[in-house]
Amino acid sequence: MNPGCRLFVSAAAVLLTVPTGLAAWAAPTPTEQVRGAVQRVLRILDDPELRGGVRQAERRTAIRKVANDLFDFAEITKRSLGHHWQQRTTAEREELVSLFGDLLERTYVSRIEIYSGEKIAYVGESVDTDQAVVRTRIVTKQGTEIPVDYRMLAHGDRWQAYDVTIEGVSLVANYRSQFNKILQAGNYPELVKRLRAKLEERTDPADVKASAARN
Repeated sequence: MNPGCRLFVSAAAVLLTVPTGLAAWAAPTPTEQVRGAVQRVLRILDDPELRGGVRQAERRTAIRKVANDLFDFAEITKRSLGHHWQQRTTAEREELVSLFGDLLERTYVSRIEIYSGEKIAYVGESVDTDQAVVRTRIVTKQGTEIPVDYRMLAHGDRWQAYDVTIEGVSLVANYRSQFNKILQAGNYPELVKRLRAKLEERTDPADVKASAARN
């Protein structure tokens, strides 16, 4: 399984609940932000009213909303392009964020929907001003442990993931390597073409309905 897919499988594996009943509200920690977002996804998957193909579009719309809360797709796109980001016009940047963000969203939804009960353990959290790392380990049904680190940025009173490292492999670094090979030759149209092709591969009628619902 490639790093991008494993990212979204790992996100589905969170089984702990967000603390409730606090005497006074406090901004969630990075760990609580990840945990809370994925708990919302699991509740969507467990909702009997949203199960089955008939309600697939509604289910995917709900999952995408959570994904947009959890992941900073604009920041992921920017970091994946690396120094090539500075060479792009404002219109090109907007196009890339839209295409790549939509592709990541659909990948997230497709992987989440095959969630099969993997568990996760939180093993640490480090915060440095507006950046944080949430360290976790996924435990498969076979007992194998997979280290997964979420790299987060603070946006006001919440945190969003801009990268995920799985078994030492960074999602952003993986895409940056792929994008760099295409853009080194100055072939921006080819990058857009490939992103659109990948997006079409992951498009089905439910995705179209979900997109229409969001708009």
